[in-house]
Parts: sequence; structure tokens; C-alpha cells
Amino acid sequence: MVNSERSKLPAGIQSFKEIREKGYKYVDKTSMIWDLTNRGGKYNYLSRPRRFGKSVLVDTLQAYLEGRRELFEGLKIMELEKEWSHFPVIRLDMSGAGATKNSLRSYLSNVFMQYEYEYDISYREQVSLAVRFDTIIKKAYEKSGAQVCILIDEYDSPLQHSWKTAEHEKCTDIYREVFAILKSADQYERFVFITGITKFTQISLFSVLNNLTNISFLPEYAEICGITDKEISDNFLPELEMMGQVNGWTLEETHEQLKNYYDGYHFSRRNMTDMYNPFSLINALNTQELSNFWASSGATSLLPKFVDDMEVRLSDYDDCLVLRNTLETSDVTGGGPELFLYQSGYLTIKSVEGMAYHLGFPNEEVRQALYDTVLPALTLRKTGATQSMQARLYVSMENGNIEDIEKIMKALVADVPYSNKKLESMDMEERYRLILSTILNAIGFRVEVEHMLSTGRIDILCTTANHIYVMELKLKNNGGIEAAARQIKERRYTEPFKTDKREVIALAIELDDMGKGLLNVEKVK
Repeated sequence: MVNSERSKLPAGIQSFKEIREKGYKYVDKTSMIWDLTNRGGKYNYLSRPRRFGKSVLVDTLQAYLEGRRELFEGLKIMELEKEWSHFPVIRLDMSGAGATKNSLRSYLSNVFMQYEYEYDISYREQVSLAVRFDTIIKKAYEKSGAQVCILIDEYDSPLQHSWKTAEHEKCTDIYREVFAILKSADQYERFVFITGITKFTQISLFSVLNNLTNISFLPEYAEICGITDKEISDNFLPELEMMGQVNGWTLEETHEQLKNYYDGYHFSRRNMTDMYNPFSLINALNTQELSNFWASSGATSLLPKFVDDMEVRLSDYDDCLVLRNTLETSDVTGGGPELFLYQSGYLTIKSVEGMAYHLGFPNEEVRQALYDTVLPALTLRKTGATQSMQARLYVSMENGNIEDIEKIMKALVADVPYSNKKLESMDMEERYRLILSTILNAIGFRVEVEHMLSTGRIDILCTTANHIYVMELKLKNNGGIEAAARQIKERRYTEPFKTDKREVIALAIELDDMGKGLLNVEKVK
């Protein structure tokens, strides 16, 4: 029987004060926070994907810098901090600033107004945002007698959302004007911390602050956002047990399911500890369900702005090489799609080879989200037009219903290789492989294209909870269904999977050589 007493998990909560005061579980990162503020540089930048805990980190930093000792009782920082000084903190959350010149100016003006009220600042005439920011920093220093700490969260949000619009350069001009103050006010500042997802180097945060330390790749801060396996074991064992009971999994199976779905991020070549996406992990434990929480929160909305022809190139990104210098220092607007995909969390570091990084999809949540995103563009259908058929295909494949699989595949693929002009550079069989593998990935199955065996290459290997599908595709004018079935048998494509507890199903698939769709699907016995 499942224990009805559930722990309080901070799903969607970004306030450190609320987490601590209301008894939510908190994964203790405070030793790294102490190290960053006491041993790190004065100006710091951290890039992590959206929904990866950056805002909670910034909120925790603010509480520590303001000397709010009562919120840290029982945490690691209590063993390190002896003085608990209070510093004035100026905090900007740029995710609320919009993506136009007017909305950005309005946001900064409103925030500055609050600090001007706090520090009793008034002007006889209208002054610029830059002057207001500079005055606030100096007044905070004068009034408190302590150097000022400045926290800028999601600095790049207006720049991301305005990219490729007429507003982008206007927003960039405001950034250059306002944030140049950070360097000129250096003597009044103790600590500056900036978070973001993508890196726009042309703005003053990077061009003016030439002493800005990018801690995003440093091994000592690889685990400052996200959750490790050890942190799961130390903090969430009751939740793991409960989720396992609800779903009929052992504790080990529950951990493996979560690991497969949400783990796999790496942020430093010198510290390759696996990191879980905290937003997705907490939501999965809270709901006791495996679901695509990250993508449903809007994670894929910016893809079309930064990545062209993704529906055709997606499989290339699952194993791609990027030079270390490009990944660590380049501007997102000129670093290529791989840079944006890494910074946004769609790709992660898989391994390092000299001065190059091997990148790939971190986990199944990301893989499925990406394939689901590109499917409408690939099949030339609106998102809603294929969802019912995708659900039917999922059920049919889990049940091994070959007749239904054939009907639904024919409906999904009809005319696509012929109609989609972006596929013209591929040969016809390659087009069909791309379309079918994208459909299967989008509905949540594990798919491998051209799976290598000693006897040959399987066109598509698809793994579901109940079955392993071995698929061989042949054009009608290249032997069709008979040639596909013969190749499966002669090259013994099903043999390596016979020891698996799941049923192995071999499918011979005949394709129209004019690109009009699938002609026949037959189970090979």
C-alpha cells in the first residue's frame, strides 16, 4: 500500500525563503554559493538551460548576501560562514522585461523606481536609465557603508525573444547604455552575478566587463544547478519508493526510468557528473508520472529563430562535434545551431576529444520533445492533424497489431516524400527512413536508424516497452516487400535480440518509388 503522506516538493517554486520557511525539500547547494561569493571572481556569468534552477540560485544568493542567517539553519554554509555580513543587493529579473524597446525601458524604470524610493533618491529633471542605475548603486553604498551586490537573472531573455525582429538592435542599445555602468561603478561593487541561457557578446555585459568570469564550464560549479544521482539518493528516497509503488516498479527501476528520461547533462569537461533537469525531475516525483514537463513549459518556442531546417538535420545533432573555443566563448548569433542547442539544453557534452566537444541529446525527454517539434514541418501537417494518428500508432505498436500499424503508417506518410521539397537532396529510401524514424521518436519510442550488425545494417530499429521492431525498407522498383523480407531473413537481423524479454517483430516495408507513400507492411516470420 502506498504511503499517503507525501513530502512537500518545490515544483515551480523559485523563492528560497518560501522553500525554507514552508518546509519544502531543498537540495543543498550552499557550500558552492559560499565558495562562489568568497573565493570566486568579482564579476561572474553562469549559463544554464531554462528551468534548470538559476532563479532559485539567484534567490538563495540574495538571501545569503543580505545576511539572512535564519534561512540557512542546518545547511552546509553554516559550517563555512562565520560573520554573516549584510550587503545591499540590487536585483534585476530580465525575464519580465518583454522583447521590445518600450517594454524593456518600462521594466527597468519600474525596478529603478523601487530602489530610488528605498534609497530616497529624487531628480529635479528627467535623467537617463544609465544615470539612474549609477545613482542607485552609489546611494546604496553610501547609505549602507558596504559595497553593493548586483544580481541579474535571465539577462538574455529580451535579446532572445527580440532576435530577428526590428526591436533587437533597439534592445541591445539599451543594454549597452545601462549595463556599461557596472564597470564604471566598480569601486562600489562587491559581487556581480549574471545568469542567462544564450550568450550575446556584443552587449556591454561582455564587451565592457572584460574581467567577467564565465563559470559555466568550471568544474567546481558544474553541479551548482541541477540535481545529481547522489542528491537524489540523499533527498528523495521516499519519493522514489512512492513513485515505484504507484507504477509497479522496483526502486532500481524507478531510478533508471528517471535517469533515462531526465538525466545526462554535463557542463564541464573536467567534471562530467551527470546532472538531472531539476524542473522535470521534481515534477515527475510530484506527479509520480514520466512526462515531458520541460517542453510543455515552452522550452522549444525559440528553436525556429536559431535553427534552420531542423526537421531535416535533427538526427545529425545527436552526435556532432564542436570546437571547445566555439562552445565556450562564441556569440549565439554567429556560433551555429549547435551552440544554441547546447546553451538551451537540447544538446549536452557527451565526451571531449582534444580541443573538440562531442555533443548529443542528454536524455529521452529532450529527444522526444525535439522530434515532436519538427514532425509537423516534416510531414507538412498542422500539429493537431497528426496527434490522434500518433496516439493510435503508439497503442498499435505496443500491442503488436500489424494491421493497424500498416494503416496508420500509410496515413501518416502519404505523399510526404513527394511533397516535401526540403527532402529532394536525399534518395527516396533515405527520405522514408527520416520520416518514419521522426514519427516513432516523436511518440516516445527509442529509435536507431541504420543499426549496425556484423551481417548488415537494419534500416530502423524501434524499441517499445513490449516489443522490439526490426524494420527493413525497400522501394517497389528495388524488390519491394519480397526483397525486404529476404534481407531480414538472410542477414538474421532478429537474432541479436532474441534473448530480450520483449517480443521481436520484423517488418518488411514496401515503398512507392515515386514518393507517394507506403504500399505494404508485412510481418516477417
